[in-house]
Amino acid sequence: MVTAFILMVTAAGKEREVMEKLLAMPEVKEAYVVYGEYDLVVKVETDTLKDLDQFITEKIRKMTEIQMTSTMIAI
Repeated sequence: MVTAFILMVTAAGKEREVMEKLLAMPEVKEAYVVYGEYDLVVKVETDTLKDLDQFITEKIRKMTEIQMTSTMIAI
């Protein structure tokens, strides 16, 4: 099991909309709107690193409301 935390910057005013979309995805276990440099903190769990890569590239990066991400993989 791979656990990762993804920090996200969203389009202005889209934080809660993006969070709701993310929470509907089975890989997303938790998501929070936060204040500061990032707009969302998202906890993700996948079976493998390859699955994590596919989740980020095929689902997250295709969401036009998400402008930037930074991924931290838990060890």
